[in-house]
Amino acid sequence: MLSHRQIWSAIDALAARYSMSVSGLARRAGLDPTTFNKSKRSAPDGRLRWPNTESIAKILDATGCSIEDFMAMVGDSSADDTPYRQHAVPLIGFAQAGAGGFFDDGGFPVGAGWDEVAFPDVADEHAYALEVTGDSMLPLYRDGDVVIVSPGASVRRGDRVIVRTRGGEVMAKVLARRTTRTIELHSVNPAHEQRTLALEDIDWIARIIWASQ
Repeated sequence: MLSHRQIWSAIDALAARYSMSVSGLARRAGLDPTTFNKSKRSAPDGRLRWPNTESIAKILDATGCSIEDFMAMVGDSSADDTPYRQHAVPLIGFAQAGAGGFFDDGGFPVGAGWDEVAFPDVADEHAYALEVTGDSMLPLYRDGDVVIVSPGASVRRGDRVIVRTRGGEVMAKVLARRTTRTIELHSVNPAHEQRTLALEDIDWIARIIWASQ
């Protein structure tokens, strides 16, 4: 028999698989952004609320996830009586990231005393959060959205990335091409130009693995 916790944990897992918050998943499916919020999972009197089959069908269609894969997530959650795991990571702004002193030469965060945010568990213990500034990633990421960055993840063509130049500029882009001498970066927002930078001018580049939208 399926449990209330199993179904909701599977929805959390589906959102994380496609690098979205549950609010972002609901928006992609054409649902109210609060449809899957934690506050909607139980009534004020303590009664459990269940997602309806129509909303589940819509998120599967929006992500391309099959019902078999979704049920596998439900099955995976049955082995763990805790909610979908989250942990806290450091949060800094783009302006701070460009100022220096927050990262080592490899793009790994250093220091302490940062603000923190919670996000779904991933393998990279060095993952951190950046708050998006500007509109170059519209409509994918808006000003104020938080993206989770993994400096330890491999970066491939087509990945959404954070790039820091040796001059201190920090930008969120899509990696379009990489050669032995240059990288070509595209903006999701067509109003912003493409960028081609010499590798010697790049301080570090790291992949975006999750976004809280």
